[in-house]
Amino acid sequence: MEVKSCSKSGLAIRDALDIVGGKWKLPILHVLTAEGPMRFKELQRSLEGITARMLSKELKELELNRMVTRDVFDTAPVTVIYTVTQHGMSLCPVIEALHNWGTEHRKKIFEYD
Repeated sequence: MEVKSCSKSGLAIRDALDIVGGKWKLPILHVLTAEGPMRFKELQRSLEGITARMLSKELKELELNRMVTRDVFDTAPVTVIYTVTQHGMSLCPVIEALHNWGTEHRKKIFEYD
């Protein structure tokens, strides 16, 4: 049986996974897309199980890759709001496709129990 490749080069896939790979980046983008701009603690509460240190690290990487913006407001105490960029929003179809695939995958796996 011949297996067809989805693309001729895996380079683009590796680049994409470097940006959104790992346990938390896609869930962070999903929450910010679904809920809108959020403060750090709000975002942490929305992501059950993520530590403050991990959230900070992931947000810095997402910001570096222009997937989210970090807006600082001069209030007392300082207010920081995270927002998905237009570039980050371009992942919505991918996140939706992964969600649908994951739902179907879970059904298949749990059929065999």
